[in-house]
Amino acid sequence: MSVLKRFVQDTAVYGLATILPRIMNIFLVYLHTDKVDTTGYAGITSFYIGAAFLNVLLTYGMETAFFRYFSKAQNKKRVYSTVLIALTTTALLAFVILWLLKSPITEALELPVEYFGYLVGVAILDALVVAPFAYLRAQGKALRFAGIKLMNLAVYVFLNLFFLWAIPKFGLTFNWYDSNELLTYIFIANLAASLVTFILIAPDFFKTKLIFDFKLFGELWRYGWPVLVAGIAFVINENLDKLLLGDMLDKDVMGAYSGCYKLAVFMTIFIQAFRLGAEPFFFNHAQNKNAPTTYATILKYFTIAGALGLMIIVCFIDFFKDILIGDEAYFKALEIVPYILLGNLFLGIYHNLSIWYKLTDKTRYGMYFSLLGAGLTILLNLFLIPLIGFMASAYATVAAYGVMMLISYFYGQKYYHIPYNVSRIAMYLSLATAAALLSFYLFRGNHAVNSAFILLFAGVTFMLERTELQRILTRKSQ
Repeated sequence: MSVLKRFVQDTAVYGLATILPRIMNIFLVYLHTDKVDTTGYAGITSFYIGAAFLNVLLTYGMETAFFRYFSKAQNKKRVYSTVLIALTTTALLAFVILWLLKSPITEALELPVEYFGYLVGVAILDALVVAPFAYLRAQGKALRFAGIKLMNLAVYVFLNLFFLWAIPKFGLTFNWYDSNELLTYIFIANLAASLVTFILIAPDFFKTKLIFDFKLFGELWRYGWPVLVAGIAFVINENLDKLLLGDMLDKDVMGAYSGCYKLAVFMTIFIQAFRLGAEPFFFNHAQNKNAPTTYATILKYFTIAGALGLMIIVCFIDFFKDILIGDEAYFKALEIVPYILLGNLFLGIYHNLSIWYKLTDKTRYGMYFSLLGAGLTILLNLFLIPLIGFMASAYATVAAYGVMMLISYFYGQKYYHIPYNVSRIAMYLSLATAAALLSFYLFRGNHAVNSAFILLFAGVTFMLERTELQRILTRKSQ
């Protein structure tokens, strides 16, 4: 089996564990936006922004460091044991610290204090399972990984349906149920799903001899701390715009923007599925003499798939908005969608490009690039929101991820040359972006023209890539 075929198969399994939850989350976005007004949806957004920040802090780059050292270590179990003990210890310590800092954290997020317990519970439980999940991925146990993730999904979806739909639909009565506390029930569902995940993966805590290697931990920390800083910067890039819109405009706009932002979920699914399969793959094949060529090929087809996805969503945006969003009050922010999709595609390309600093142990560059992106996000939002409103945040997303993508490429070619087909990638990005914007602003609802755009892009791609595709599909080994 060729390296590329194996990569696609692994990514497909991880994609199953990612796509199904995301597909169900699409349904839940509709449920949430139907049951919760835009101001209430702003509260949901604040909760998950807090969870994202805590996730980065509580893992502090150890997941990426684990893959780097696991791939080259002779005693792989020692690497796993060290990371497991470190993350478990810091998670338990963080629980105490977070509880002591309850007031400033909830004030910063503008999150009601009664939701804080759910936030901390979700964050701690999710941090505790990072090492076991990474170990499953490193060992190629994609099916077990997917099974546990899907059980998490089943619990979360069932409880959301029970609390938000079944109880009012069938007139069920419970002394504890309050129809004015729907946000609480959403957070309870998330906490229950995280708890079930922890219980299912708990046996993996005891499948290896627990040894903490202080010297190894020092190496892991030195590799991982720039990833931590980069992660914080990434959360800023991804979420600060929503908080600033709530502060500088109002919660109604924040909620509408956050709801329409969810229309980029398909691009997010694609990128997340890719990363789950790509990170261990890239490390494990780094010593292959054809690795740079393989990485270049992967990026090209990643860009093609992402560009096609962008076009499909924008060309048929009215269809997607109707199935994803349950209240027309959210549609006021629909114009952000093409730009959020493009920004996220740039982010996916950046994740591809980031392999150079991970393989050369120069993770500090990832930190620098992410801080630059965060700086752009902050400055552009602060300057432009008072002038043009929520579209400022969409433009800032494109600018921040676009700059990060370009600067990572140029530095990467200096330290770890990969023969990317830049002209071909740029052409695909340009064609897809132009077609998407023409569709949105000039041909929205014209299905004949929009279908022609998509078929034209697919046809051009096939004509240019068919020879290489045939070679990849017929190759037996590499």
